[in-house]
Amino acid sequence: MADRYSSPTSTKRSARLLLVVLILSFLGIIMFRYFQGGGFGDFTSIPKEYQVSYLPADFKANIDEESALAILANPRRYRREFNDLVYNLNRSIIDHVANRMGIPDSLRTVVYKEYERQHPYLTDLYYNDYIQLKDTTSTLYQSWYENESSNAVESLNQIASRYTCFLVTQIITQVVQTRGGMMYIKGDNVDTPCGVAANEALRPMMQRLQDRAAIEDFGRSKGIMEEKIERTIAELATFEVRDKKGITKNLQTKIWGFNVSSSDVEITAISILKIGFRLDDYFDVSLNESSGVVTVTLPEPTILSHEVYPRIDKLDIGWLREVKDVNLNESFNLLRDEFRREARADNSMERAQEKAVELMNTMFMPVITSMNKKYRLKVRFQTNLRDPQDVTGERPLSD
Repeated sequence: MADRYSSPTSTKRSARLLLVVLILSFLGIIMFRYFQGGGFGDFTSIPKEYQVSYLPADFKANIDEESALAILANPRRYRREFNDLVYNLNRSIIDHVANRMGIPDSLRTVVYKEYERQHPYLTDLYYNDYIQLKDTTSTLYQSWYENESSNAVESLNQIASRYTCFLVTQIITQVVQTRGGMMYIKGDNVDTPCGVAANEALRPMMQRLQDRAAIEDFGRSKGIMEEKIERTIAELATFEVRDKKGITKNLQTKIWGFNVSSSDVEITAISILKIGFRLDDYFDVSLNESSGVVTVTLPEPTILSHEVYPRIDKLDIGWLREVKDVNLNESFNLLRDEFRREARADNSMERAQEKAVELMNTMFMPVITSMNKKYRLKVRFQTNLRDPQDVTGERPLSD
């Protein structure tokens, strides 16, 4: 009977042995995770694919500042180069984020292929937004006020800031798995991939462009109109906008929280803006005898001239002369920019086209009627891509 049943002492010994084995196994797992992950803080249920460790890396921009400013000054002429500029800009940002995240070369191929897929529509977004923000017809005025290149860089910065986070997020999530759109980043003072792209890549790149733009603007403004220029022009003005605006500035000097001196400046300006067509850029008249259609093709409408007459209505200078800090030229230029912005927002370009159609009918109707009373007139306008589009359609001539 003693051989068939264990004694109480042996049972307790087995239980203790099992407990020791469990404790040692638990400690072994903890130590394994400690040496594998670099600390007890990584003992977590988060899968490894959701964790990112940033590596130190210097940002390298694959952009030539001088060429970039020339492209931004005339994006319509350098459309292909503008696309390349957008490509180099985004690739430099993506490369920096990939370097900081330690993405291996095998996965970078996936990153680059994904960007190549998205690049065509991104360039269209950049270009269309840039054309809307950048008033390319104000180059002469901007040069005189020493901010033509600076405004171009600021416009590009606004657009790049709008799309950079979206782009980086779309690209990075192709190679780094996330849980519910989130990833876990290890380290001190870490930032999101979007923050890395904006703060460590985009911002210093735009700052370098701004520094170069300041030099270009200064040199251009000093050399502008050094000699009298005379040339032949062919312009057709069809719409005029007159407006009036004002701006006020109140400057105060305080000592220990008390206002001890103040200066007031009030500036009023009237604007006369003419919109029309530069016929020396493009103008074509063609006749299709089989269809009986005479087609007149005009360039896209543009601002032909803009006259701004500023007037200082009030200049009340305090005894501490705070007005010395006011840049009157900047105030004049702000008013001029606002006049042009409102003119574009009020569909002035479309109204100039409508007036041009009426004028073309008035000018060509007698000539076409004398040729054949059955002929019809069609007026077309070029787009930004130099592709003529029918805006008005065909207009039959009266007998």
